[in-house]
Amino acid sequence: MKSSRPRIITIANQKGGVGKTTTAINLATALAAIGERVLIVDLDPQGNASTGVGINRQDRHVSSYDLLTGEADVAESAMPTAVPGMSIIPSTLDLLGIEMEIANAPDRVLRLRNALRRSFDQDGAFTYVLIDCPPSLNLLTLNSMAAADSVLVPLQCEFFALEGLSQLLETVEQIRNSINPDLTIQGIVLTMFDGRNNLANQVVEDVRAHMGEKVYETVIPRNVRVSEAPSYGKPAILYDLKCTGSQAYLQLASEVIRRERRLRAA
Repeated sequence: MKSSRPRIITIANQKGGVGKTTTAINLATALAAIGERVLIVDLDPQGNASTGVGINRQDRHVSSYDLLTGEADVAESAMPTAVPGMSIIPSTLDLLGIEMEIANAPDRVLRLRNALRRSFDQDGAFTYVLIDCPPSLNLLTLNSMAAADSVLVPLQCEFFALEGLSQLLETVEQIRNSINPDLTIQGIVLTMFDGRNNLANQVVEDVRAHMGEKVYETVIPRNVRVSEAPSYGKPAILYDLKCTGSQAYLQLASEVIRRERRLRAA
Protein backbone atom coordinates (compact mmCIF):
# COMPACT_ATOMS: atom_id res chain seq x y z
CA MET A 1 0.00 0.00 0.00
CA LYS A 2 1.32 3.43 -0.95
CA SER A 3 1.78 5.70 2.01
CA SER A 4 -0.10 8.51 0.21
CA ARG A 5 -3.24 6.41 -0.16
CA PRO A 6 -5.98 7.28 2.35
CA ARG A 7 -8.18 4.77 4.12
CA ILE A 8 -11.61 4.75 2.48
CA ILE A 9 -14.63 3.99 4.67
CA THR A 10 -18.12 3.83 3.24
CA ILE A 11 -20.99 4.59 5.60
CA ALA A 12 -23.93 2.54 4.43
CA ASN A 13 -27.35 1.29 5.41
CA GLN A 14 -30.18 0.73 2.94
CA LYS A 15 -32.66 2.04 5.50
CA GLY A 16 -33.25 5.76 5.79
CA GLY A 17 -33.36 7.67 9.05
CA VAL A 18 -30.75 5.61 10.91
CA GLY A 19 -28.24 8.42 11.43
CA LYS A 20 -26.05 7.60 8.43
CA THR A 21 -25.38 11.16 7.27
CA THR A 22 -25.13 12.43 10.85
CA THR A 23 -22.51 9.76 11.49
CA ALA A 24 -20.59 10.63 8.31
CA ILE A 25 -20.46 14.34 9.16
CA ASN A 26 -19.60 14.01 12.82
CA LEU A 27 -17.15 11.13 12.49
CA ALA A 28 -15.32 13.09 9.78
CA THR A 29 -15.26 16.17 12.01
CA ALA A 30 -13.99 14.16 14.97
CA LEU A 31 -11.23 12.60 12.84
CA ALA A 32 -10.22 16.05 11.61
CA ALA A 33 -10.22 17.32 15.20
CA ILE A 34 -7.55 14.77 16.14
CA GLY A 35 -5.32 15.71 13.23
CA GLU A 36 -6.48 13.53 10.33
CA ARG A 37 -7.00 15.05 6.88
CA VAL A 38 -10.49 14.00 5.90
CA LEU A 39 -12.56 14.04 2.71
CA ILE A 40 -16.31 13.36 2.71
CA VAL A 41 -17.74 12.12 -0.59
CA ASP A 42 -21.48 12.88 -0.65
CA LEU A 43 -23.05 10.18 -2.86
CA ASP A 44 -26.63 10.80 -1.76
CA PRO A 45 -28.65 12.83 -4.30
CA GLN A 46 -30.45 14.47 -1.37
CA GLY A 47 -27.15 16.16 -0.51
CA ASN A 48 -27.78 16.24 3.24
CA ALA A 49 -24.12 15.77 4.14
CA SER A 50 -23.22 18.77 1.97
CA THR A 51 -25.93 20.90 3.58
CA GLY A 52 -24.93 19.65 7.02
CA VAL A 53 -21.41 21.04 6.68
CA GLY A 54 -22.64 24.39 5.38
CA ILE A 55 -22.25 24.04 1.58
CA ASN A 56 -25.15 25.91 -0.05
CA ARG A 57 -26.73 24.30 -3.10
CA GLN A 58 -25.91 27.27 -5.35
CA ASP A 59 -22.21 26.89 -4.46
CA ARG A 60 -21.94 23.25 -5.61
CA HIS A 61 -20.51 24.03 -9.05
CA VAL A 62 -18.56 20.74 -9.23
CA SER A 63 -19.96 17.66 -7.50
CA SER A 64 -19.74 13.91 -7.02
CA TYR A 65 -21.75 13.60 -10.25
CA ASP A 66 -18.84 15.17 -12.14
CA LEU A 67 -16.43 12.82 -10.37
CA LEU A 68 -18.43 9.75 -11.46
CA THR A 69 -18.83 10.93 -15.05
CA GLY A 70 -15.12 11.71 -15.33
CA GLU A 71 -15.66 15.43 -15.89
CA ALA A 72 -13.69 16.35 -12.75
CA ASP A 73 -11.12 14.79 -10.44
CA VAL A 74 -10.92 14.91 -6.66
CA ALA A 75 -8.86 18.11 -6.58
CA GLU A 76 -11.39 19.89 -8.81
CA SER A 77 -14.49 18.67 -6.97
CA ALA A 78 -13.43 18.83 -3.30
CA MET A 79 -14.49 21.93 -1.36
CA PRO A 80 -13.07 23.08 1.98
CA THR A 81 -15.45 23.21 4.95
CA ALA A 82 -15.51 25.29 8.13
CA VAL A 83 -13.73 22.38 9.85
CA PRO A 84 -9.93 22.68 9.52
CA GLY A 85 -8.55 19.63 7.73
CA MET A 86 -11.94 18.51 6.36
CA SER A 87 -13.17 18.85 2.77
CA ILE A 88 -16.25 17.53 0.96
CA ILE A 89 -17.14 16.56 -2.57
CA PRO A 90 -20.73 17.80 -2.53
CA SER A 91 -23.79 16.17 -4.03
CA THR A 92 -26.39 17.63 -6.37
CA LEU A 93 -29.69 16.36 -7.77
CA ASP A 94 -27.80 15.46 -10.97
CA LEU A 95 -26.93 12.21 -9.18
CA LEU A 96 -30.54 11.09 -9.60
CA GLY A 97 -29.83 10.43 -13.27
CA ILE A 98 -26.42 8.82 -12.95
CA GLU A 99 -27.71 5.23 -12.91
CA MET A 100 -29.41 5.65 -16.28
CA GLU A 101 -26.35 7.36 -17.73
CA ILE A 102 -23.80 4.71 -16.78
CA ALA A 103 -26.05 1.61 -16.59
CA ASN A 104 -24.55 0.07 -19.74
CA ALA A 105 -20.95 1.10 -19.12
CA PRO A 106 -18.63 -1.86 -18.42
CA ASP A 107 -17.02 0.06 -15.53
CA ARG A 108 -20.35 1.25 -14.06
CA VAL A 109 -19.61 -0.20 -10.58
CA LEU A 110 -15.97 0.97 -10.61
CA ARG A 111 -16.45 4.64 -11.51
CA LEU A 112 -15.79 5.94 -8.00
CA ARG A 113 -12.89 3.57 -7.30
CA ASN A 114 -11.16 4.53 -10.54
CA ALA A 115 -11.67 8.26 -9.93
CA LEU A 116 -10.31 8.06 -6.38
CA ARG A 117 -7.33 5.93 -7.35
CA ARG A 118 -6.32 8.28 -10.16
CA SER A 119 -6.28 11.16 -7.70
CA PHE A 120 -4.74 9.41 -4.70
CA ASP A 121 -1.88 7.89 -6.70
CA GLN A 122 -0.74 11.45 -7.31
CA ASP A 123 -1.02 13.16 -3.91
CA GLY A 124 -1.32 12.55 -0.20
CA ALA A 125 -3.85 15.29 0.52
CA PHE A 126 -6.09 13.08 2.69
CA THR A 127 -5.61 10.35 5.26
CA TYR A 128 -9.30 9.32 5.44
CA VAL A 129 -12.14 9.34 2.93
CA LEU A 130 -15.69 8.83 4.26
CA ILE A 131 -18.39 8.09 1.68
CA ASP A 132 -21.99 8.92 2.59
CA CYS A 133 -24.30 6.59 0.64
CA PRO A 134 -27.95 6.96 -0.34
CA PRO A 135 -30.44 4.94 1.77
CA SER A 136 -30.73 2.10 -0.75
CA LEU A 137 -28.60 -0.68 -2.21
CA ASN A 138 -28.33 0.93 -5.66
CA LEU A 139 -25.52 1.56 -8.14
CA LEU A 140 -24.19 4.48 -6.09
CA THR A 141 -23.91 2.31 -2.98
CA LEU A 142 -22.24 -0.46 -5.00
CA ASN A 143 -19.73 2.10 -6.33
CA SER A 144 -18.93 3.17 -2.77
CA MET A 145 -18.35 -0.42 -1.63
CA ALA A 146 -16.19 -1.19 -4.65
CA ALA A 147 -14.02 1.82 -3.79
CA ALA A 148 -13.81 1.29 -0.02
CA ASP A 149 -11.44 -0.51 2.29
CA SER A 150 -14.22 -1.04 4.81
CA VAL A 151 -17.89 -0.45 5.58
CA LEU A 152 -19.19 1.29 8.69
CA VAL A 153 -22.85 0.52 9.40
CA PRO A 154 -25.03 2.86 11.49
CA LEU A 155 -27.85 0.87 13.06
CA GLN A 156 -30.81 2.51 14.75
CA CYS A 157 -31.86 0.98 18.07
CA GLU A 158 -35.25 -0.20 16.84
CA PHE A 159 -37.15 -3.46 16.48
CA PHE A 160 -36.26 -4.34 12.87
CA ALA A 161 -32.58 -3.35 13.13
CA LEU A 162 -31.15 -6.85 12.68
CA GLU A 163 -33.48 -7.67 9.81
CA GLY A 164 -32.11 -4.87 7.64
CA LEU A 165 -28.55 -5.59 8.73
CA SER A 166 -28.57 -9.11 7.28
CA GLN A 167 -29.43 -7.81 3.81
CA LEU A 168 -26.61 -5.26 3.96
CA LEU A 169 -24.10 -7.87 5.09
CA GLU A 170 -25.14 -10.11 2.18
CA THR A 171 -24.45 -7.23 -0.22
CA VAL A 172 -21.02 -6.68 1.35
CA GLU A 173 -20.26 -10.38 0.88
CA GLN A 174 -21.35 -10.25 -2.77
CA ILE A 175 -19.10 -7.23 -3.41
CA ARG A 176 -16.22 -9.01 -1.67
CA ASN A 177 -16.69 -12.11 -3.82
CA SER A 178 -17.07 -10.29 -7.12
CA ILE A 179 -15.43 -6.85 -7.14
CA ASN A 180 -13.51 -5.94 -3.99
CA PRO A 181 -11.99 -8.93 -2.14
CA ASP A 182 -10.33 -6.66 0.44
CA LEU A 183 -13.58 -5.10 1.68
CA THR A 184 -14.16 -5.56 5.41
CA ILE A 185 -16.74 -4.49 7.99
CA GLN A 186 -15.08 -1.66 9.92
CA GLY A 187 -17.81 -1.83 12.52
CA ILE A 188 -21.45 -1.38 13.44
CA VAL A 189 -22.42 1.71 15.40
CA LEU A 190 -25.69 1.76 17.32
CA THR A 191 -27.44 5.11 16.90
CA MET A 192 -30.40 7.02 18.35
CA PHE A 193 -30.16 5.14 21.62
CA ASP A 194 -32.59 6.06 24.40
CA GLY A 195 -31.63 4.34 27.64
CA ARG A 196 -35.13 4.88 29.07
CA ASN A 197 -36.56 2.64 26.37
CA ASN A 198 -36.55 -1.07 27.23
CA LEU A 199 -36.74 -2.01 23.56
CA ALA A 200 -33.61 0.03 22.77
CA ASN A 201 -31.70 -1.79 25.50
CA GLN A 202 -32.91 -5.12 24.13
CA VAL A 203 -31.79 -4.19 20.61
CA VAL A 204 -28.30 -3.34 21.90
CA GLU A 205 -28.10 -6.74 23.62
CA ASP A 206 -29.37 -8.60 20.54
CA VAL A 207 -27.02 -6.87 18.09
CA ARG A 208 -24.01 -7.45 20.35
CA ALA A 209 -25.01 -11.11 20.76
CA HIS A 210 -25.27 -11.61 16.99
CA MET A 211 -22.36 -9.47 15.79
CA GLY A 212 -19.92 -9.62 18.71
CA GLU A 213 -16.78 -7.51 18.34
CA LYS A 214 -18.02 -5.97 15.10
CA VAL A 215 -20.20 -3.67 17.24
CA TYR A 216 -18.43 -0.58 18.56
CA GLU A 217 -18.41 -0.02 22.30
CA THR A 218 -19.55 3.57 21.66
CA VAL A 219 -23.32 3.99 21.37
CA ILE A 220 -24.68 7.23 19.89
CA PRO A 221 -27.53 8.59 22.04
CA ARG A 222 -30.62 10.42 20.88
CA ASN A 223 -29.65 14.05 21.33
CA VAL A 224 -31.54 17.25 20.54
CA ARG A 225 -28.35 19.23 19.87
CA VAL A 226 -27.17 16.69 17.29
CA SER A 227 -30.59 16.93 15.57
CA GLU A 228 -30.47 20.73 15.55
CA ALA A 229 -26.96 21.10 14.17
CA PRO A 230 -27.64 20.41 10.43
CA SER A 231 -30.17 23.22 10.24
CA TYR A 232 -27.30 25.58 11.13
CA GLY A 233 -25.00 24.01 8.52
CA LYS A 234 -22.67 22.73 11.21
CA PRO A 235 -21.52 19.33 12.47
CA ALA A 236 -22.74 18.76 16.04
CA ILE A 237 -19.14 18.86 17.24
CA LEU A 238 -18.90 22.47 16.07
CA TYR A 239 -22.43 23.36 17.12
CA ASP A 240 -22.13 22.03 20.68
CA LEU A 241 -18.93 20.21 21.55
CA LYS A 242 -20.03 19.37 25.09
CA CYS A 243 -23.35 17.70 24.30
CA THR A 244 -23.58 13.94 24.79
CA GLY A 245 -23.92 13.28 21.04
CA SER A 246 -20.75 15.19 20.16
CA GLN A 247 -18.80 13.46 22.91
CA ALA A 248 -20.03 10.08 21.63
CA TYR A 249 -18.79 10.83 18.11
CA LEU A 250 -15.37 11.79 19.46
CA GLN A 251 -15.26 8.43 21.27
CA LEU A 252 -16.35 6.68 18.07
CA ALA A 253 -13.51 8.35 16.15
CA SER A 254 -11.02 7.01 18.69
CA GLU A 255 -12.45 3.50 18.25
CA VAL A 256 -12.28 3.77 14.46
CA ILE A 257 -8.62 4.85 14.64
CA ARG A 258 -7.77 1.94 16.96
CA ARG A 259 -9.45 -0.54 14.63
CA GLU A 260 -7.69 0.95 11.61
CA ARG A 261 -4.32 0.55 13.34
CA ARG A 262 -5.10 -3.10 14.06
CA LEU A 263 -6.17 -3.67 10.45
CA ARG A 264 -2.99 -2.11 9.13
CA ALA A 265 -0.83 -4.13 11.50
CA ALA A 266 -2.54 -7.41 10.58
